[in-house]
Amino acid sequence: MFRSERLLLRDFRDDDLEAVHAYATDLDVVRYMTWGPNSEAETRGFLERAQSHTEVDPRVEFELAVIREEPGDLIGGIGLHADGSKAMLGYCFARSAWGKGYATEAAQVMLDFGFKSLELHRIWACCDPENAGSIRVLQKLGMRQEGHLKDDCQIRGEWRDNLLFAILEDEWVLANRGDSI
Repeated sequence: MFRSERLLLRDFRDDDLEAVHAYATDLDVVRYMTWGPNSEAETRGFLERAQSHTEVDPRVEFELAVIREEPGDLIGGIGLHADGSKAMLGYCFARSAWGKGYATEAAQVMLDFGFKSLELHRIWACCDPENAGSIRVLQKLGMRQEGHLKDDCQIRGEWRDNLLFAILEDEWVLANRGDSI
């Protein structure tokens, strides 16, 4: 469990189904995702997979619910998936949480955890070139665009490009000197 100024990041639970399913079925939310809109069975499957990560030792996959401390509602999910000395960052937030800095705040917690606790060397993320909100989040984190991947994934039958962003541990430490989360 992690805390930031406004957020609590914790493992997903069975009782998160309704909140997760609400954003996982929102066409605006899943517009740039390779999944969704979800059936209820798909959302249940996601929660089961996310919960199964807690049973692995050492744990290398963190798929966490993002809870707004006040009023205590689940507003999205964030994941950090480690593979050796590097990890992939991913996130998805309910439309009601967009534009309020929650994705950036939650991602800062995950990057800090990845570099300080997991001792990662590199964390990367991808997003659709048309997803201006996600591009802003990644840039605010200090991640740099490393590439433009043509026809990298299929979204509802259409080939889509991805922008590749990354940050190295020494870049994170330099940019966040004295800022412990």
